[in-house]
Amino acid sequence: MSAPYAKLPLWVEYGLIPLINLVVAFLVAGLVVLIVGESPLRAATLLVQGAFGYGEGIGFTLYYATNFIFTGLAVAVAFHCGLFNIGGEGQAYIGGLGVALACLWLDNIFPWFLTFPVAVAAAALFGAAWAFIPGWLQAKRGSHIVITTIMFNFIASSLMVYMLVEVLKPAGSMAPQTETFADGGQLPRLDWLLSIFGLDIGGAPFNLSFIVALVAAFLVWLLIWRTRLGYEIRTMGASPSAARYAGIKEARIIVITMLVSGGLAGMMALNPIMGDQHRLQLDFVTGAGFVGIAVALMGRSHPVGIIPAAVLFGMLYQGGAEISFEMPNISRDMITIIQGLVILFAGALEHMFRPTLIAFFATLRGMRDTAEARAGS
Repeated sequence: MSAPYAKLPLWVEYGLIPLINLVVAFLVAGLVVLIVGESPLRAATLLVQGAFGYGEGIGFTLYYATNFIFTGLAVAVAFHCGLFNIGGEGQAYIGGLGVALACLWLDNIFPWFLTFPVAVAAAALFGAAWAFIPGWLQAKRGSHIVITTIMFNFIASSLMVYMLVEVLKPAGSMAPQTETFADGGQLPRLDWLLSIFGLDIGGAPFNLSFIVALVAAFLVWLLIWRTRLGYEIRTMGASPSAARYAGIKEARIIVITMLVSGGLAGMMALNPIMGDQHRLQLDFVTGAGFVGIAVALMGRSHPVGIIPAAVLFGMLYQGGAEISFEMPNISRDMITIIQGLVILFAGALEHMFRPTLIAFFATLRGMRDTAEARAGS
């Protein structure tokens, strides 16, 4: 989505502004920690140590980051078309239904490496199908995508309760969840990957879906910046009137963009369902769809920015758990406040410092132009 301000150097746009927003968010969070009587410096140390100080912590950080890469990419693709897909939560939920059905069907027949491609396709297909209706309503009826996608989040939640209680729950079970998948429905962990660096991930569920997330990020880059469809998506996002004048079919691009966005969000379900829980149960998304919005904003809707932004939020989730354990005055609710501050400055207030930076760089350009004019004369 195009920024409503003058252009800045790329290193400022994609590096300096997100860094400033992040630093301000942590400074404000430090004040909150100080108010409750704890040391902000110690809290920051525990945050980093809990997320990156040992192998298991790194494993959990990357596990959470995998969820946020998928949902951040989903939001970013829609952003480039000028759409605000706030329905990643519901699309991931329905994608999880596709993953579970694939695993329940194939887990006792095939090994995991044959079940996995079917589960990937099912996750993407179910997530895309759930995003199709809001996309079609936007394209054909003018229904605002924000309203329809957030409403579909609640519908997805209710549908999942029905499916788990009335359809997929094993006979005699009280818990609203499916049966545990056999080995053919469980992804291998990536403990070997971190063991290369001498790290032991312990019980962290860091698994193969992380590699899939990185591949998805590369494919999104190819789609948006190296294909005709991607050019049409970006043109629609930059100027719908110019896109229509160029002969780009608006309804077609909106629907296709939402299908891609929903498919990416649906693939998020691979990580917790096949890689960790090995069953489908309620609330497995745990807010990742909404965190994806902040990840996309902080990463400037580019895969190269989305991946480190996702790791940052993975650090907040894992390191936050370490803080709440070591510092009793800081509860999980306080950690949520810190996460919310990062989302606030990365999202709603992302342009707060932009006018100052624009004025600063305009002054620098003016001074340089003046110096060059004097040198030329």
